Amino acid sequence: MTTKRLRLGVNIDHVATIRNARGGRFPDPVRAAELAAKAGADGITAHLREDRRHISDHDIARLSREIDLPLNFEMAATDEMLKIALEARPHAACIVPEKREERTTEGGLDAHGQRNHLKPIIAELSDNGTRVSLFIEADTLQLDAAAALGAPVVELHTGRYCDLHNDGDADGAARELARIREAVAHGTSLGLEVHAGHGLAFDTVEGVAAIPELAELNIGHFLVGEAIFIGLEAAIREMRRLMDKARGS
Repeated sequence: MTTKRLRLGVNIDHVATIRNARGGRFPDPVRAAELAAKAGADGITAHLREDRRHISDHDIARLSREIDLPLNFEMAATDEMLKIALEARPHAACIVPEKREERTTEGGLDAHGQRNHLKPIIAELSDNGTRVSLFIEADTLQLDAAAALGAPVVELHTGRYCDLHNDGDADGAARELARIREAVAHGTSLGLEVHAGHGLAFDTVEGVAAIPELAELNIGHFLVGEAIFIGLEAAIREMRRLMDKARGS
């Protein structure tokens, strides 16, 4: 088994969700990012949605200014978000699908079907010094499209695998994990750096983390929820331990 270290990006969106439920300043997403760094996170992920339901423009500005870890800015492929990303100049920008009525991101971006729309956005972000990632399904067509568009990174959607596992469908979860594993290998063969995320928890992370070619996992909602019971640092440290265990290190 490989000993290559798997990076952990901690998504702090839902710290802001709790703050926004009441308004005011607490809990502070930037403080959460600082704790994540202390606990062993390799990067911070934040999604500035069109409706600003959690992360705000001010949060992005503060994260860019105050946090030493790389910032992964999740964004829809809109003119508004492109303008903000070009001004903030985050380390990375992950382009995700976004629908106003959804509770959370429901699936991967259609990189193949939207290639004409995505190509200039990817080029402009790249020219501005931001590393572009596309959040896609574990699908050969989408991986091929991502590579053709010049995106150096893809993040594979793991939500279906986690849902099948949580529903007790062991066979379905195993098939989905095999599909993810094959997609990671295919993406790597195309020269893409492959990440994964969405829905991962303590009981689902090891199967994904064990895929040797994966470079990074992005995890957020579960960690913020678990922080209620054991604290954010402890939750991140335990996730880090399980990821390292899966890598045999």
